Amino acid sequence: MPTYTVRQQQVLEFVRATLEERGIAPTLEEIATDLGGISRVSVLDHLRALERKGAIRRRQREARAIEILDPQYVPSRGVPLVGTIAAGSPILEASVREDVDLEEFLGVGNGSFLLRVRGSSMIEDHICDGDLVLVESRTTARDGETVVAVVRSEEVTLKRLRRDRDSVRLEPANGSMQPMVFPAGEVQIRGVVRGVIRRT
Repeated sequence: MPTYTVRQQQVLEFVRATLEERGIAPTLEEIATDLGGISRVSVLDHLRALERKGAIRRRQREARAIEILDPQYVPSRGVPLVGTIAAGSPILEASVREDVDLEEFLGVGNGSFLLRVRGSSMIEDHICDGDLVLVESRTTARDGETVVAVVRSEEVTLKRLRRDRDSVRLEPANGSMQPMVFPAGEVQIRGVVRGVIRRT
């Protein structure tokens, strides 16, 4: 079992807590703030050291792309309700502290999460305002899949994915709304919708 410095343990604990509460890893700025306002360079040094020790894996050139490998720090299993997702115009990412344990009923585990839908842009796919969508955490998706997309590293939206040569279209499932088109580098996939839960 690798040994960690106090700072490295703090980074691991913060990344784990953020993954459990929000379903995505923290940014470098968020880690720096949690550690008392240290520099981003220092945060990168700690992350690289943790990577060398096999504690984490990072995907290069992606924001919020930290996966914990050390079993001692892997986020607890379950399906957290991590916030609200826009089905209209993108909104600033938000988080809540509500736990919904659906693993035994839905057969999903660590890495899946729930989002509550706000808006009506996906109603033709039977995803309505107030529904919960069950999301498989992934960074890739096929054309036509309904995805959780992060736009410009901070806004999150729920849309169908379509790729063109140099751009990404995020298409609503509502005939009264227009697709949103972004340069490919401004859109990151955070997950693919696997189910919808609705209160009757």
